[in-house]
Amino acid sequence: MSNPSHADSRLKSIIRSLRHHNFRLFFSGQSISLIGTWMQRIALGWLVYRLTNSAFLLGLVGFTSQIPVFILGPLAGVFADRWNRHKAILVTQILAMVQAFVLAVLVLSDVIRIWQIIVLSLALGIINAFDMPIRQSFMVEMIEEKQDLGNAIALNSSMVNGARLLGPSAAGILIAVAGEGICFLLNGLSYLAVILSLFLMKIIPENSKPRTSKIWQDLLAGFRYAAGFKPIRIILMMLALISIMGMPYTILMPIFAKDILQGGPDALGFLMGSTGIGALVGALYLASKRTVRGLVRLIPFAAMVFGFGLIIFSFSHIYFLSLVVLLFIGIGQMIQMAASNTILQTIVEDDKRGRIMSFYTMAFMGLTPVGSLLAGTLAGKIGAPWTVCAGGIACIVGAVLFFKKLPVLREMIRPIYHNLGILPTGLLIEVK
Repeated sequence: MSNPSHADSRLKSIIRSLRHHNFRLFFSGQSISLIGTWMQRIALGWLVYRLTNSAFLLGLVGFTSQIPVFILGPLAGVFADRWNRHKAILVTQILAMVQAFVLAVLVLSDVIRIWQIIVLSLALGIINAFDMPIRQSFMVEMIEEKQDLGNAIALNSSMVNGARLLGPSAAGILIAVAGEGICFLLNGLSYLAVILSLFLMKIIPENSKPRTSKIWQDLLAGFRYAAGFKPIRIILMMLALISIMGMPYTILMPIFAKDILQGGPDALGFLMGSTGIGALVGALYLASKRTVRGLVRLIPFAAMVFGFGLIIFSFSHIYFLSLVVLLFIGIGQMIQMAASNTILQTIVEDDKRGRIMSFYTMAFMGLTPVGSLLAGTLAGKIGAPWTVCAGGIACIVGAVLFFKKLPVLREMIRPIYHNLGILPTGLLIEVK
């Protein structure tokens, strides 16, 4: 039998970053808000496919919602290093709430058109282009002890994927019962939780010196820093490959649910929910880790699991098999993404954090629209299964190339962790 005291100690270790007041508030508010966000994502994809029956337009909507992250990301990173991040996040969350309510009104009044969806998706993309790097770099301000940063990032990922589990499943049921509009309405209301949590935070203003450099100089300095430091450059390149070739499988999911697996909106919700369960498992695994030891090595291993999962899923015509495979796809996707985030957050210089996290956002989300447009186009020509299969193969190739770089990356990251005191001296011999 397991030791109850050991299990209790393990649980406390997993949730240790929740002892920080501001992060606990953020975690609570976002847990509610993100359920609404996932409901909107599923409902939007189903709405587009129901209105148009077009794989290309599915990809186009995904493209317009995320391309601003790629175009505006570097500029947003500069402002993330200049602005008060707490106030900036509050503004972006309010704007995102307004977007959801406008979408809800149009759908519930039955006047929605595809061009309106594209415009509103573009608007949300612009909001997210600023929100995401600011929110990522704000994480360190909510965590007073840097040793807990990795745990906070993993818990944040578990929160995202807990919502990813509940949101799509709820959306599938609500779409079948009441239509897509109710999902957009509930998403708008869910933003109130995170807005309230931001108002209740107690943030100590940073004593940062006013910047005398010009915006373009800060922008160029950020690019030079990211390109010149090999660990950051290689991690960002791996994320970019996953985003372009692997992540677009989610855009094509309505095709798999409706045409290949012969299901409805509830099937789509459960398929996405299965991915969410896997991602939640991956995030909790990372949260249970007491140190950053092993994270670098996990990146290519997780990418390989993700790639093989995509290949198997692409040719599955069995609903249950697809659900099981999506569990492993979610695990691989989450570990690769969250481990990359943790490493970047811990090795980056503080005055460049906003810019590096904007590049992370660009690599993780900003390039996804390119992949979405490519996937939508390819799916219309060679079919969704072969498109997803090709993405899986590309992810495996990238993982193999990353494996070859591991010795160099470990050597460069080790002294940084030593200087920060993140790793005990006895662990410095192995930062894998």
